[in-house]
Amino acid sequence: MQEDGVLLLTDREWIWAKKRSEVIAPLAQEEVVGLTAAEEAAAMLGISSRQVYRLVKRYRMGQGLVTDMARSSPPGGKGKSRISPEVEVIIAEVLKSLYLSRQRRSRAVIAREIRMRCIRSGQQAPTYNTIDARIETLDPLMVTRKRQGGTAARRLQPAAGEMPPADGPMAVVQIDHTKMDVEVVDEASREAIGRPSLTLAIDVFTRCIVGMLLTLEAPSTLSVGLCLVHVVMDKSAWLERFGLDIRLWPMRGKPKKIHVDNAPEFHSEALKRGCEQYGIEQDYRPKGQPHFGGIIERVIGTAMTMSHEVPGTTFSNVQKLGTDKPERTASLTLSELEKWLVLAIARYHGTIHGTLTETPAAVWKRSIEAFPIVDIRDKQTFLIDFLPVIERRVTRQGFLIDHITYFGDVLKPWIASRDRLGKFIIRRDPRDLSRIWVLDPESKLYFDIPYRTLSRPPVTQWEHRKAVENLRKRGLEQVDEAAIFSMIEEMREITESAVKERKRARRDKNRRAHLAQPAEESTPIVSAEEVDEDSYVKPFEVEEWLKSVEFAIPEDETGTEKLIEPFDVEEW
Repeated sequence: MQEDGVLLLTDREWIWAKKRSEVIAPLAQEEVVGLTAAEEAAAMLGISSRQVYRLVKRYRMGQGLVTDMARSSPPGGKGKSRISPEVEVIIAEVLKSLYLSRQRRSRAVIAREIRMRCIRSGQQAPTYNTIDARIETLDPLMVTRKRQGGTAARRLQPAAGEMPPADGPMAVVQIDHTKMDVEVVDEASREAIGRPSLTLAIDVFTRCIVGMLLTLEAPSTLSVGLCLVHVVMDKSAWLERFGLDIRLWPMRGKPKKIHVDNAPEFHSEALKRGCEQYGIEQDYRPKGQPHFGGIIERVIGTAMTMSHEVPGTTFSNVQKLGTDKPERTASLTLSELEKWLVLAIARYHGTIHGTLTETPAAVWKRSIEAFPIVDIRDKQTFLIDFLPVIERRVTRQGFLIDHITYFGDVLKPWIASRDRLGKFIIRRDPRDLSRIWVLDPESKLYFDIPYRTLSRPPVTQWEHRKAVENLRKRGLEQVDEAAIFSMIEEMREITESAVKERKRARRDKNRRAHLAQPAEESTPIVSAEEVDEDSYVKPFEVEEWLKSVEFAIPEDETGTEKLIEPFDVEEW
């Protein structure tokens, strides 16, 4: 799996590559790049027009990633950029601290400050035109908010109740989480285990739901990453797992922009770098302005209303819940609820939308003919780019992470050269700690490294943390790998034993309920000799509880029977 350098660049190199990508990407989309456009790009980047054409060619041959624009060799010399990463950092710092402030300093003052700082640090100072070009690339809304305040900035924003416009499918995708109003049950015991969290992604232009994630874990950076993977992936194989028609959910593709709220999981560095790597812009909902997230919240509200028909619903408030016990009525597992959601989403896509005046599915089908979707080539690498990052040095035993050792034959050359190697970039999935992905700094490939002790079972990060916590409570100061897995095994045995005990208790209760009832005192049977054959036998009295059933069919004035209208039924 190719890393493409997202983690190998320094912060300065990343800023430079990102700046190049922002300027070059629009030019690369044009069939022919004119001289005027090339000169303008050259002024923004501080390079020659000839270099601009080289960068456009490199961008077209690449994957459209930020790292495609990274320097292939250190700056300096003939044909190289006249602005070093160090100068780029100075420009960014001065613009952030002095230009984007309520003091509203002039561009001339800003240019003098940048040039003075460059000279003091021994760097070649950029020209006034180059600095002015940098200022022109700043977001006007952000500049107005920083220099003039929120009131002035709001004049540049859409009116309340509106969203920034989306000009095509996957142009803007809103993502949000919610706790479902449904209790799910365990796969084995069929007992209620809690309410899952639902992450939904909706395409603003077509109003199609393009991705989802249903999990019992709390929303996190991983939740967002997994939801984005579901957004970009072809869902055919996933639908087949549920035994559903693969044509049921055709929506997919890489979004140009994701619109999210200000929850912590949307501000992580891993999410920020991952989005920048794939050219996905992040846009945050302004605090105190909920209308910016109105579309996704309305869709979530509709989904929650539909879920109130599912067994085990908790409804949205206590009044609607009444005396029902959701944990008693719950009957769907997490997987079964997920399948129900897929069918509900398909029904939503096929229902006429009030704003669109047609179905979201029809809008999607028509739109992608005019605006083809962008696919991600390597879905697994895409997911890895959103996993938490860990840095470790390799030892003779391999990599030690949270008391667990990982080893594979691929590590042997690194172990032999470990004295000259620094820390390695490692990615780990909290849902399965049985393997890690280690980035080779030379080949830029991810390598899959398993446990050193292969007999260890896969465990989650939650189980691992709980095991360490239990060991600490028992007074164990030195926690090692063997103790952790022994504790996890003990925890699992306790859970399994509890499940079996509950099953046995329910079974015994049912047995007692079906015990034979005590026999009542019987009446002796009359012998044949005592029967008087000549006597009249009176029939038993029986209750006639139903003699006939009649349906009254109304007639019209002519005496003709009317057609009975069908009953109204609720479509949920």
